[in-house]
Amino acid sequence: MFMTPQACLEAGTEYPRYKLFVGFDVGKRFHAAHARTGSGRRVLALRVDNDEAAVDAFVARALEAAGCEPGACLVVVDQRRNIGTVVVRRALAAGCDVAYITGKREKKARELFPGVAKNDAKDAEVIAAAAAGMPQSLLPVPREDDGLEGARRLRSQLAFSVKQSTQVKNRIRAALVESNAAFERLVDFSRPWQLDVLERLGGPWQVLDAGKGRLARVARGAGEEELAGLWESLSRATRPTEEQVRSEARTIPMLARRLRAIEADVDELSDLVAKEVEGDETYRCLLTVPGVGRSTAAQLVAAVQVGAFAGNDKLASYCGLTPRDTRSGATISSTSPSPEGNRCLKNLLIFTCLSLVRSDNEFGRYYRACRSRGMRHTAALKATARKRLKVIYAVMRDVRPYEPR
Repeated sequence: MFMTPQACLEAGTEYPRYKLFVGFDVGKRFHAAHARTGSGRRVLALRVDNDEAAVDAFVARALEAAGCEPGACLVVVDQRRNIGTVVVRRALAAGCDVAYITGKREKKARELFPGVAKNDAKDAEVIAAAAAGMPQSLLPVPREDDGLEGARRLRSQLAFSVKQSTQVKNRIRAALVESNAAFERLVDFSRPWQLDVLERLGGPWQVLDAGKGRLARVARGAGEEELAGLWESLSRATRPTEEQVRSEARTIPMLARRLRAIEADVDELSDLVAKEVEGDETYRCLLTVPGVGRSTAAQLVAAVQVGAFAGNDKLASYCGLTPRDTRSGATISSTSPSPEGNRCLKNLLIFTCLSLVRSDNEFGRYYRACRSRGMRHTAALKATARKRLKVIYAVMRDVRPYEPR
């Protein structure tokens, strides 16, 4: 499996001396492919159909033209899933090493070719050049023969559903804050009765029209103070036009039903991912880490190939939990959390630390120590997530249960 020069150095192995570098700018119907040597000599550049036979033929021709063995060839794609799947699988089957480059990194590499219009052929050339000259910009492609591919595919769908859920929640909040900001501030989607109210009654003005009695019957499980606060919020805003009220009466229940369906998908997919990995030893070890439940452990096993990361710092960077400093000489322009990394994993690792805030374990104590030093809640939570990720990395690397301190 491909490893960056830094990963090879930290692992105590020598970075392979590749003779041929093949860049694929992948597409749905065809790919732009560019093969070159380490010295920059173009070997082959063609448009290749998104077909196994066509990809096999291009790789074979490039290897023959360069006069090298498959093990001395590095194939790089700009998407390793979906439209890039055929290229990845056929290159691995041919015996080549395979890596991929993210869109952001490819864009930065393209800036080394000023004055050239962007097109697929040029993108493939840029990818091949980055593979030859900037191997540290590449990422390894996880193998599909470790028994976890099913879990990875389910987790990909789970991440998509979670993103949809967030979008619908934001849409509901946008509609509510426009109608009655005080009402919107009291909406908590983690409270099932509130979603019942939005689905069966609608927005604030439909709740007002329905009356206190109907609200109480629909909002089963709500406390008296919660209902009183919700009802009081209806008096803090002026009723909009009837056209707006009618529109709200249609859209809010529709969005609430959509959110309920998506949340059901999220729950089902979380269970399916957990079932896919429940026999995995790493999964069982992760369950011993504080704040890591079945869903979190399953997603970590499916998303992280720990062997691809030379240390916990590399994994933290991948998860977006490392700070980003902008420095020039002795001046630090900014110190802030990195906006890059796997956003889904980042959110998962941070939010699952909420249960540790009041705990008496090492992570709860660390969180409170951060707060005592003047850190805000969010910053302290991220710092706690970073500390716990060190433990998660060690547990996954050694496949050993967590030992409390």
